[in-house]
Amino acid sequence: MRRRAFIALFGSTAVAWPLRGTAQQAKAPKVGVLVAGTPDPEPFWRIFREGLHDLGYTEGQSILFEFRSAQGNPSLLPALASELVRLNVDIIVTWQTPTVRAAKEATKDIPIVMADAGDPIGTGLIASLARPGGNITGIAGVTAELAGKSVELIREMLPAVTRVAALCNGSDPFSRPFLGQIELGGRAAGVEIRALTLRGSDELDLAFSQMSNERIDAVIVQPSLRTQRAAELALKHRLPAVCVPRWFAEEGGLMSYCPKYSDLYRQAATYVDKILKGSKPFDLPVQQPTKFELVINLKTARALGLTVPPTLLARADEVIE
Repeated sequence: MRRRAFIALFGSTAVAWPLRGTAQQAKAPKVGVLVAGTPDPEPFWRIFREGLHDLGYTEGQSILFEFRSAQGNPSLLPALASELVRLNVDIIVTWQTPTVRAAKEATKDIPIVMADAGDPIGTGLIASLARPGGNITGIAGVTAELAGKSVELIREMLPAVTRVAALCNGSDPFSRPFLGQIELGGRAAGVEIRALTLRGSDELDLAFSQMSNERIDAVIVQPSLRTQRAAELALKHRLPAVCVPRWFAEEGGLMSYCPKYSDLYRQAATYVDKILKGSKPFDLPVQQPTKFELVINLKTARALGLTVPPTLLARADEVIE
């Protein structure tokens, strides 16, 4: 299902998708799912459900879902999280850092499973990976570290680069570790980092105009921003753009270096299964990704007039032409 069709299915505001069964099925566990809506949650939602299906669950029979999306408006997340709590769901599954924060503030009792959250220790969501404490467990992404790695990849593709912008999402608590790792990468590579923090999605166009005027050589985009629009604007302003998740390269961005997300989403399903069978969140260590992939959009590189070094192309797990 394409992104437009997925959004159209649920309307233009906050999404509420209950999957209910008959009275006989009412005893099935109810799982709340909370997403910000930006980026497109369809790949996560599909693979996560496939993972539960492979573990023996059938929607509407042995498991029920309450899906909530803020449709790209983070201010709606607290209310949506509170709604899931009022519905007395058995588990809340969250995707990305702002949703975990909203769920944590809404409940200290209902187990919360992170299906990829950037630096949950640095953002105060858990105490440690081995002993997360409280009611939160799941997958800790390494997006911040990979954002720092992006500086190195940019330098490899563009040896003459001197100024790289970090486009940050001011409404996402993950923006601090995200920027911190990019600045570390900049110092290691001898590249100046220019931080631009957006407070609203309407500021994206203005930010790219500003970067163009300041003669920025390349930009690293925080994943919780509108990545597809960012890819479009980067091409319009002829600005090489990198973002951690692979969907950015698929949307037209120049390059992505990311975990293998399908593995993370299936692992999230495994956490749900363990908790439904009696495990407690504080007894389940938080995992980190172990497999990564480099994706290069060669079509975008050509449009920008760039020649990708053969050594970098040889290391790519996927080349989009």
